[in-house]
Amino acid sequence: MSGFEVLKSGYFTLLQDRGRFSLMYLGVTQSGIMDEYAALMAQKLLHNSLDANILEIVFGNVELKATSNTYISICGASLEFFINDEPRDLWRTHHIKAGDTIRVGKMIQGQRVYLAVKDGFAIKKELGSNSTTIKEQLGGINGKAISTNEFLPYDECNEILYSRLSQKYIPSYDEEILVLRVVLSYQEESFSKKEKEKFFGSVYTVTNDFNRMACKLNGEKINSKLDGIISEGISFGAVQIPKDGQPIVLLKERQTIGGYPKIGSVLSIDCFKLAQRKVGSKVKFEPIDINSAQKKLKNFYSIFS
Repeated sequence: MSGFEVLKSGYFTLLQDRGRFSLMYLGVTQSGIMDEYAALMAQKLLHNSLDANILEIVFGNVELKATSNTYISICGASLEFFINDEPRDLWRTHHIKAGDTIRVGKMIQGQRVYLAVKDGFAIKKELGSNSTTIKEQLGGINGKAISTNEFLPYDECNEILYSRLSQKYIPSYDEEILVLRVVLSYQEESFSKKEKEKFFGSVYTVTNDFNRMACKLNGEKINSKLDGIISEGISFGAVQIPKDGQPIVLLKERQTIGGYPKIGSVLSIDCFKLAQRKVGSKVKFEPIDINSAQKKLKNFYSIFS
């Protein structure tokens, strides 16, 4: 059978795709790849469907052994990457032969890397997606993170498929301060002019409370005139302001409803960058109007069309 034997599963490796949609009314979160730029670029290099599944590897320490020929691409965080103990580059395709070993080592910049295989892994979908959501035990393999000694099946590929991304399109994950652009929400009126100035004028620190669900920040406290709201649906990137005044940016595995006031929503393409930040790194917010935000999104996804 064609596939990868998982010799080392790493600290936190998940099978993901673009996520589950139109199911939040049932309480099923979206889930999906955290850094869409890196993941979709890995698919594009292989001429895969953008909806194909992919491995999302956090912190590295993964080792795979191929049982048949294929091609892979790996994109995202700067790290140590080896095929048969030989250092290889990211952001390009690699021919993998039966018996080859692939090792994803120590991360240098960023914290997530994406490993795609030609045509994706041959794994059955749940509720229309392969995305693993551990808290709901959905997707992936038995709704869990990838484990050592598991097998990841794929279809053998013997075609010639060499692609490399130009250096100018490879992002840097070492910005001193990451700027997150925010579209103000319909609840912005509950925040005074002074509070909004504090929000946009402060630098925040990424805390340990950072996972696939959300990123809590620490810095200048922001206060809302609302003492809470009736729980309502939450968008990707929504910035909640809880009672302690510390902003929380909601991400791919956010809860489907919430009752904290929201000052705005971070542009999704900036959330992808946030997904690569490490605990202790710095971010700040910058306002953007809805029309400009839509143009930015259109330009971003045009790269992959």
